Amino acid sequence: MPRKFRRIRVIAGACVVLLGFALAVAPVHARTLVPEDTLQFAEVSEPQLSPDGRTVAYLVTTAHAEEDTLAPALWMVDWDGGTPLELTRTLKDVAAPRWSPDGLTLALLATPGGARHVQLLLLDRRGGEPRTLTHVAGDIDDYAWSPDGRRLVVAMHGEEAPAAGKVPRPIVLGALHFKEDVEGYLPADALSHLYLVDALTGVVEPLTVADAAHDSGPAWSADGQRIAFVRGREHGADADNMQDVMVVDARAGAVARRLARVPAPNVQKLQWLRDGSALVLSVGETAALSAYRSDRLGVLALVGGEVRVPAGMPDRAVTPYALAGDGRYAQVLVEDDLHAYPARLPLGGGALERTWRGPEVVTAAAQAAGHTVVLATSDASPPELYALDKGTLRPLTHHNDALFADLTLGAVEELRFRSADGTDVHGVLVKPPGFVAGRRYPTVVWIHGGPQGEDEHSLSLGVYSPEMKRQLLAAAGYVVLGINYRGSSGRGAAFQSAIAGHWCGKEVADLNAGVDAAIAAGLVDPDRLGVGGWSYGGILTDCLVVDSTRWKAGVSGAGSGNQLSMYGTDEYIHQYNAELPPPWRDLQAWVEVSAPFFHADRIRTPVLFVGGQKDFNVPIAGGEQMYAALRTLGVPSALVVYPDQFHIFTRPSYVVDFEQRMLAWYARYLAPAVPTR
Repeated sequence: MPRKFRRIRVIAGACVVLLGFALAVAPVHARTLVPEDTLQFAEVSEPQLSPDGRTVAYLVTTAHAEEDTLAPALWMVDWDGGTPLELTRTLKDVAAPRWSPDGLTLALLATPGGARHVQLLLLDRRGGEPRTLTHVAGDIDDYAWSPDGRRLVVAMHGEEAPAAGKVPRPIVLGALHFKEDVEGYLPADALSHLYLVDALTGVVEPLTVADAAHDSGPAWSADGQRIAFVRGREHGADADNMQDVMVVDARAGAVARRLARVPAPNVQKLQWLRDGSALVLSVGETAALSAYRSDRLGVLALVGGEVRVPAGMPDRAVTPYALAGDGRYAQVLVEDDLHAYPARLPLGGGALERTWRGPEVVTAAAQAAGHTVVLATSDASPPELYALDKGTLRPLTHHNDALFADLTLGAVEELRFRSADGTDVHGVLVKPPGFVAGRRYPTVVWIHGGPQGEDEHSLSLGVYSPEMKRQLLAAAGYVVLGINYRGSSGRGAAFQSAIAGHWCGKEVADLNAGVDAAIAAGLVDPDRLGVGGWSYGGILTDCLVVDSTRWKAGVSGAGSGNQLSMYGTDEYIHQYNAELPPPWRDLQAWVEVSAPFFHADRIRTPVLFVGGQKDFNVPIAGGEQMYAALRTLGVPSALVVYPDQFHIFTRPSYVVDFEQRMLAWYARYLAPAVPTR
């Protein structure tokens, strides 16, 4: 499904158009994308390949219209192809499918009918209904099969909630990181511990429950005698952004010992070398750079505790998904400048080797018995499963084909330019369907969150997806820019950490320079500019409208203009203390990163503020304060609060409602109907 795109490069004010490699141009179809199409999306995720390499288990999340919820379900498809089969029609909260070592049983997490907690269930590959294995009163976060398939180790936290009608107990907090989105407040007695579960009887035995720590990410040694795991004193990383890597004998009553203390990565996955001499793991950054960490791969020796980074490690984020060649190689995904691809990294030294060179973005992968499956996407096709077979991608699933066969999407091009200080910045530009060369279009800069993360050649379907927001806006008649400002990943550690401790500065310069580049290319009407984004994209929206009056409309989703008010009210207290001094040590630093609020009298842009009522990631107070400031100043503004929603909305009707309001807001102030010449 190759589709061609061009790259626009602007250097020192000169616009140079370069041809790039391509994905096939999608044919013109009957209609363009609308917000209601969100209800038809099927989000494919978590591919798991059976040990014999013959069968792929995976999740598909769709909108459940009657209950107005997002419903994940377990599916299965053969490696050789055929019709995928749905396996769970009645279970809720389905997650984390994992094959047993013999490939005959598929474990999963789900909430059975009548249960109050997520449980561990087992499904016979040969047929039948899932069997509930555990009946625990806590919440299972993760688990892993033992090599002989007779036991599982689970990471579990919490305890039975009060019955309906009973008064909730006071929440006793005892850690600095005391709140987290979705989880809510984190009580001192709700740390996660490891338990052993008999795969036949479901009998549960405590493994690390006596330790006053948070244990997660268990991994069995090949001989089944030991379990490695990650330990922190709080939920997630400790205040210094470090975590302990531990090992414990796989028996109740065993005492765990620490192997090493390493900087916490974004996503940790421990894998044993077959001979048991070392662990392959991910390594992050220092506490001051915890928000800008690019995960690297490390090899941890069990004797001596030394962590060695392979010589071929690129200056990019690397996510491991399998070991190969008897432990000589790690199969990894590499995030690299608008793309993400699978590669093989020699653990003993040697250069990184790409195992797929197509233009698609690979977001997940699994490997077994010499077979590899990937979750791949492009500018014109949402993520689906493919077999990486003899150097080509062979499609295995088609969950979104029927919907997207009827849609005309905006053409995507690369935008490359220099920022004000000469920094090379990259991004993507989406043209509206039916684009006419020589006309200048109303334009929206839709900013990705993070700041870690990147805009790339993909079409993810999640409710948070910046790619779908760009396509929705393009369908409404806008040119849309997605710019990987400094702070974004995919361009190396120095680029990513360039904004540490100084938000609202270099990012603003990069985003403005991207708009200037598109204007110089003759695509953009400079008098009809809009800006918007979610999370850090919402924060940067606030930064941009206080920086310049060039913006005629803004949409700030889950954003904040007064970062001082976020201290202790959101979930990032560790980051703030490490990256910025606490406010009583350097108040001026906090005032500077809170420029949108403290200089709100400079704002002339009408802004729509949006957020979830229960968001602990960027609390709705961030939008409320900016809304109150603009209303006080007489600047047109609106505030929409979505009840019972977290940072990422889970009620499909609210997602549609937000997208409709977003389009209406821009239409009101940018009037996209008639492009100018």
